[in-house]
Amino acid sequence: MESAKKQSCLDCVLRPDRLFCDLPTAVLQALDTMKEPLSCPRNTILFREGQAARGVFILCEGRAKLSVCSESGKRLILRIAVPGEVLGMSAALTGSDYEVTAELLDNAQLVLVKRKNLLQFLRDHREACLHVVTLLSQDLHVAYDRVRSVGLGRSRKQRTAHA
Repeated sequence: MESAKKQSCLDCVLRPDRLFCDLPTAVLQALDTMKEPLSCPRNTILFREGQAARGVFILCEGRAKLSVCSESGKRLILRIAVPGEVLGMSAALTGSDYEVTAELLDNAQLVLVKRKNLLQFLRDHREACLHVVTLLSQDLHVAYDRVRSVGLGRSRKQRTAHA
């Protein structure tokens, strides 16, 4: 990973389409002061399952594969993260280990917000807290749908169509 040129979130043309990036101007200016822009090549491991969380990564360009490992060493791809997604949020908030491994599928531009800075940012900017709640809620619903799909053989969309 190498440092990239620091660009303001305010200048990003994709900002309105990205949940965490679509914050009020003053909040984004505060985020700009604490983020560390990174430029990473394809196949870079951002973090590994079981590694202590050091912060969150906001994917600006490129994609990342999120996977878990079974006890037998088999890898299971959970999903592919796309630009605008925040990776490692729940682990960073709780101070626990990352639950997944994040590996870049493309050359990528991203930012790192260290855990200490993230926590202070959320204390100072309640608007951002609501975005974080939304992000975590979306992750939870995706997990519910996957469990439902595996356990019952159908998704929530299929179930509501049959109701």
